[in-house]
Amino acid sequence: MSPVIRFDHVGVTVRDLEKVTAFFIGLGLEIEGRTFVEGEFIDTVTAIPNSRTEIVMLRIPNGDTAVELSSFVRPDHDPGSPTAMANELGLRSLSFEVEDLQEQVDRLAAEGYGLVGGIGEYEGAWRMAYVRGPEGILLALTERLG
Repeated sequence: MSPVIRFDHVGVTVRDLEKVTAFFIGLGLEIEGRTFVEGEFIDTVTAIPNSRTEIVMLRIPNGDTAVELSSFVRPDHDPGSPTAMANELGLRSLSFEVEDLQEQVDRLAAEGYGLVGGIGEYEGAWRMAYVRGPEGILLALTERLG
């Protein structure tokens, strides 16, 4: 028996919490909670003394897996690579199954978030596209066919 009970959330550290939160709300996620965290707990977990972060937890309606957006107030952010490609080590993408992939890609493009490549189809079962969101977050948007 696995000691893992369920997959709970993915954490993403961002600079502009408002902008990234609005982006995920536009995808259809809902804010479950928002808070500041500081003190012994976060210092212990992150190994960053005297840290303070603001966290927004978002979920898909009726979903059990969440996206946790975190923006550090203290210390200042360390820059990441906003143009990281799929073959770079680390977290590659956040994936969401959507209805009408083309409509979602078009909507995001109108907001300034473009395709990394194109829309691919896999064995007549799935369509998928990578979209570069705010702060370089790479989204894998998929649509089940048939």
